[in-house]
Amino acid sequence: MTENPNKDVPEDDPPAEAGGAEAAEGGLSSLMSHLIELRSRLLRSIVAVLVLFIGLSPFADQLYAWLAGPLVAQLPKGSSMIAIDVAAPFIVPFKLTFLVSVVIAVPFLLYQIWAFVAPGLYRHEKRLAMPLLISSTLLFYTGMAFAYFVVFPMMFHFFAKSTPAGVRMMTDIGAYLGFVFNMFLAFGAAFEVPVAIVLLTALGVITPQKLAAARPYIIVAAFVIGMLLTPPDVMSQVSLAIPLLLLFEIGLLVSRVVYKRKAAREAAEADEYATDEGEPDYPGPMNGQAMDQALDEAEAQERAQHVDDGEVPHAEGDSGSEDKGDDNRKP
Repeated sequence: MTENPNKDVPEDDPPAEAGGAEAAEGGLSSLMSHLIELRSRLLRSIVAVLVLFIGLSPFADQLYAWLAGPLVAQLPKGSSMIAIDVAAPFIVPFKLTFLVSVVIAVPFLLYQIWAFVAPGLYRHEKRLAMPLLISSTLLFYTGMAFAYFVVFPMMFHFFAKSTPAGVRMMTDIGAYLGFVFNMFLAFGAAFEVPVAIVLLTALGVITPQKLAAARPYIIVAAFVIGMLLTPPDVMSQVSLAIPLLLLFEIGLLVSRVVYKRKAAREAAEADEYATDEGEPDYPGPMNGQAMDQALDEAEAQERAQHVDDGEVPHAEGDSGSEDKGDDNRKP
């Protein structure tokens, strides 16, 4: 009797299942390493804030006196700030100290976030992300300083002068802290206009041409924001509207540069995928590696053009060390 050729043959080592198990194990290991890295970054951030808080705690009362300075300077004679809650004289200054510690630690906190996500970014993404992080931090600090040194004196002067007859202006220290904190956030966010414009341009949501066409509406919006965030007098509104318009123009100028570079990368992409007949065969958006290659080619062409024109291109640092970990990028 002949054996059935279709008889099942026992398999010693199923390769498909083994490969799937190895892939699952590798994915789990990668996830655990990312979680450990995230935990390490969070712990460093918490320790940094705690160290600053402990160091600033002895100066809690002085910090609150400094914060209340713009209001105290405008209070009528015989008026002062008050504490309604029993524990407010103790809790409010330490609450302010913690908030100041977080604000001071913002550059370090952003660096920890950057160090966590940077290994998964391509080189062209790193070139855009780092300037945005630095500029957004500086602009937020600038907005807070503008609120404290320019807006608060005008605002509190208006409030003090508009107090009805028979009413004594005596502000609670907890309510004042909440008010100025919200104002700091509002002005810090308002000064992020250039960063928002550049980011939206890089993502392809808006174009410099559309922004320039919308300039009249932007001017109206700036004065409306000035009206909402400042006392109802012309000088206060103008003092906020003009900086917002200047920030818009700065963001528009930078967005033109970003848009031009983005258009150059797209043109290089179209040339790369051109067919033999000369018609573009564009398969879709570039992946990160292709965008890096297109960026390198554009820079090489620009340097070659400088050499042809008799100009000496500026020497750049060795990009090999910068891209050393590009092989381990996320897909």
